[in-house]
Amino acid sequence: MSDQFESIKKNAELVIKQFAPLSGIQFGLNRDSVEWVEGFIERQRAREDFDLKNSERLIDVLGSFLGECIIANAGGEWLVSEAYGLGVAFPDGNVCYPFNKMGKMFRHGLAGGDSILSFYDTTVNLIAKGRFSEEPSAE
Repeated sequence: MSDQFESIKKNAELVIKQFAPLSGIQFGLNRDSVEWVEGFIERQRAREDFDLKNSERLIDVLGSFLGECIIANAGGEWLVSEAYGLGVAFPDGNVCYPFNKMGKMFRHGLAGGDSILSFYDTTVNLIAKGRFSEEPSAE
């Protein structure tokens, strides 16, 4: 396993370790935890001192967590795409990009139509049914 992919796993473990005591739920690589993280992001975005420029590291750490949740529940493995960055590749050849979606969530939030929970649900449900065909977004 590459150092980059090992860092992703460690980031996901860090999210679980830090958020489990705060969340009040069975926090782990599951849908309920993705939903809690989405609420956390919205609460951060609502703060008066929120600064997107200072959120890059948090986007990376939470993007790692989102990708690991998808892998845990739909299969797949990490890959690096020159065009789109880090993604999760599935056996049928489709790919999703959790870091890109996490960045959009931080930039636009739920009001802007960028839900990480919806992304997770769509990816996991459609991958499980073998019908995932959405083109990735370069944003």
